[in-house]
Formats: sequence, C-alpha cells, structure tokens
Amino acid sequence: MKNKKLNFSGAFAIIAAILVLVIFVPVNLIVGYYDKVFDMTPNKRYTFNDKTVELLDSVADKEIEVYYLSKLSYLQDAPEYLSLYHTLTQLDARDNISLTCFDPNEDAALAKELDPTGVLGTEDGDVFIKCGDTIKRIDHSKIFQTIDGVLNYAGEELIAGGIKICTQGSLPTIYFLTGHGEESVGPDMSEEELTAEYGSDANKMFPYAIFARQLRANNYDVQELDLDEAGAVPDNAAIICIAGPTEDITDKEKDLLCEFLDNGGSVAAYIAPCDTEGLFDNIEIVLAKYGIEMEYNIVTESEPALMLNDRNSVQSEYYFRVEYPAGANSGAELTQDLTTELNNGLEAGAWNNGISNTRSFTEFTTNNDRFTDMDNIEKSPIITNYLLGDDTYTTVSTPMGGDEDSADFASSLDGAPLSFGYYSYNLATGGKMVVFGTTDIINSNGVSVSVNGSTYLALFSTTWLYDTDIQMGIGNKLNSYDEMSFKDASEASGALAVIIIVPLLVAAAGVIVWLIRRHA
Repeated sequence: MKNKKLNFSGAFAIIAAILVLVIFVPVNLIVGYYDKVFDMTPNKRYTFNDKTVELLDSVADKEIEVYYLSKLSYLQDAPEYLSLYHTLTQLDARDNISLTCFDPNEDAALAKELDPTGVLGTEDGDVFIKCGDTIKRIDHSKIFQTIDGVLNYAGEELIAGGIKICTQGSLPTIYFLTGHGEESVGPDMSEEELTAEYGSDANKMFPYAIFARQLRANNYDVQELDLDEAGAVPDNAAIICIAGPTEDITDKEKDLLCEFLDNGGSVAAYIAPCDTEGLFDNIEIVLAKYGIEMEYNIVTESEPALMLNDRNSVQSEYYFRVEYPAGANSGAELTQDLTTELNNGLEAGAWNNGISNTRSFTEFTTNNDRFTDMDNIEKSPIITNYLLGDDTYTTVSTPMGGDEDSADFASSLDGAPLSFGYYSYNLATGGKMVVFGTTDIINSNGVSVSVNGSTYLALFSTTWLYDTDIQMGIGNKLNSYDEMSFKDASEASGALAVIIIVPLLVAAAGVIVWLIRRHA
C-alpha cells in the first residue's frame, strides 16, 4: 500500500486558517478585555514581590485609599511606565483598597482634602496613601529614577512602605523638647493660616514654624514634648530634637534620652551659644554617650574675605564661610555620608557654605567615664571652619556661658581648627545623633541666604536620622533587556548566521519544496 501524502493546500489550509481565527482571536480579545498580563520580564516588573503580597495580606482588614494624581491611561500608554500602572491596578483589585486617579489641577477640592495645610504639595504624578487620618505623599520624582542611564522603578518599594506607615496609625514623629527656654514650632498650619490667626508677627512668635513645615512636607509629623512631664518617650518618636535650650535638661530627661539612644533612637541637637552660667551637665552626658563634647563659646571670623552678609545684607563677623568635610564617598574609613550631595550643590552654585552665631564642638578620641563605647561609635565633623591657605584658621573663639574652666579653654581656641556640626552613629544599636552649634539654620528669625547650605544640611540630616521611606527589602526594578555579547566581529557574524540566515534558508527550502509539490 502506498503511503498517502499530506496535502496542506486547498481545503485543509482554509480549515487550518479558520481554526487559528476561531481559537486565537477570541483568546486575544478575552485577555485584552480583562487586562490579563503574563509577566515575562527578568525581574518581574509587573508582578508584586512576595514581601508586598505578605504586607497587603497582613493589612487586609484595614480600609486603604490610594490616589494617583494623573490619568491612569497615561501610564498604560507609555511602556516605560507600565510598572506603576500594574502596581496601581493590582492594588485596586484588592477588596480593602480603593484607587482614585485625578488631575490635581482639575480637582482642586480633592487635592485640598489630601493636603489641607498645603505643606505636602500635590504635583502631577504623585501618589498619596491614606488610612484613617494618616496620609503619606510619595513624590513622583522618586517613583522612577534614572541611575547610570538605566530607568529604575522604585514605586513598589515606596508604595509598600507608605502602606505600612499609614496602617500603623501615625507618621514618624519628630518631638521638639520644651521646658528649657526653647523657641516654639507653633501649630500645624500653613503660613497663610498662621498669619491669619496670629498676625504678621507669627514667625517671630513661632521661630521654628517654617522648619517644622519643611519637615512635615517630608512626611514627618512634628510635635512639642515636655519630656520631664510626660515621663516617657512616646512610642511613635522617630527623632527627639533639642533645639536652642538656655537651661539644662533634667536628670529624668537625661536618663530617658540615653535609654532612647540605647534602643536605636535618633537625637538632633541644635545647641546655640547662650550666656547661661554653669555647665549643661546632663546635655553633655547625652552628647558624650556618642563621643561628642560641646564647647562654651561663640565663634566669629576675623578675616573679612571669609565674612558673610547677615539678614540685613550687612557683612558680619558672626556670619562666615565654612567647609563641609566629605563622608564615606571620600574613601575614608566611614560608612555614612551626609555632605557629598551638599558639596555637589555648592559646586553648582545652589547653596552657600556658611554658618552664623555658632558654638563649636570637639570629640572624644578615647573611652572615658562618659564615653564608653568607642569601638561601636562612628563619628565625624560635618561643618568645620574654613582653612585659609595651607594651614591658617582665622576664627576667634569668645567664651560664653559655662564656668571658669570652660572659659579658659574657649579662649585657647583662637585660630584653631573647629567643628560646628557632627554626626555620630552607633554601629551596634543603629542609634544616631547630629549636633549643630547654632539654631539660626532652623530659626526663621535668624536664617540668612548666606548660610543656606547649613540649613539644607539640617534638613538632609533629618532624613539620615530617620528615613520616612521605609525600606521593605523589595528594591528597585530595572527596565532591563536581554542582550548578547561577542568577543569579535567573526563571532557576531556566526551568531547572526545561526539566528537569522539559517532560518531564512530553511524557510526558502520549504517554499521551494512546496512549489515543486504543490500539484503532486
């Protein structure tokens, strides 16, 4: 019996084509209708990380609102932004999460509802997370980041962290201590509301109000705290701030702050010069725990070329040029870096390297009865006086406050290298501290454009002390593509032959065979 030849022409070909249309076209339509995506990307850009899924499952009992401040279709139509599109739509698919997309310029009322004081800002492309009364803004500029020429998607990490913060019931809170002669941060109001309520002198009444608004804009809550009266550091405290005390803290407060640091807490201290008699023994103990020692002086500049203008645009010896020593990026044996971005901004002309009305600090270099953990403490100056020429410092140290011994030491510091700011980091506990010798950089009555570099450093150091963008361990997802590398042109030509030319030859041979046998 002769073997029958299969004939792929005529009726059989028509039937095969019809089957393809009947099967694949409806499947494609169904998949498109339900927006079903099969994530074939190497790093699963369009699929939730297991840590995100675990978090969302753990908060399934909480009502969460997600707002995207633009049209969702813009993301869907742009391949490079599809990662955010799929993150938002997967969130919306959850029973306890609602997604609202709107243009803040078209729906000002809803934008105002998300940011009633105008502190956070509502810009096109931002994402807001809301749970109960807690709201966190995710800046659109952080969601997609270009690193080394490659587009990175950080949105899932940031949004998951925002959901975790909001479902905990409160934003990380910075508490400004009161009860020691400090100025006030004032109520949580916009500048317009504050002026309407308290008049044109509102900023004089609440000198830290502008700084507090800047902190709130970075997703911190800001409150005042009488720690001695409270008797405990609040559970939601991210940072304790000592800003401009004119009296020492109490023994109880000293013990509570030391315990807070032992448990990995963060402290920011702005200790401006003051003429209070006697030493701030308890504040000294807290600083010494992290290897820092304060000096009882006020520092001025004797070299006119290094003097800067005050708030009234008058050159003043109390306003002078400083340097910001490099951190970990300098190659030094440091793990932390607070100044590289600032120094880059200085080179670009964005900031001025100055400070005003400041005292100085020094550091302990060996263990002693107050500093007992030198092996675990990393510390470094972040603001120093300006070196003129090869080895000349022209600052003058005048005693202020303290006692006779501190006055004698302060008088000996003329022309010496001085530090006006420090960071200190406990490598074992994760506790952190920054100190500044002035409050001018956070005080609306003292700040000047001449010293805005140090003001920027004060804000940046807050993020270093406690980053409101919780790290979930998800990481960035890259817009990566498969690629092939070849040693030389001949190897590339060989691969080209295998990948393209050989299949074309096979196809050509098939066509020739079909032409010969089409009437067989």
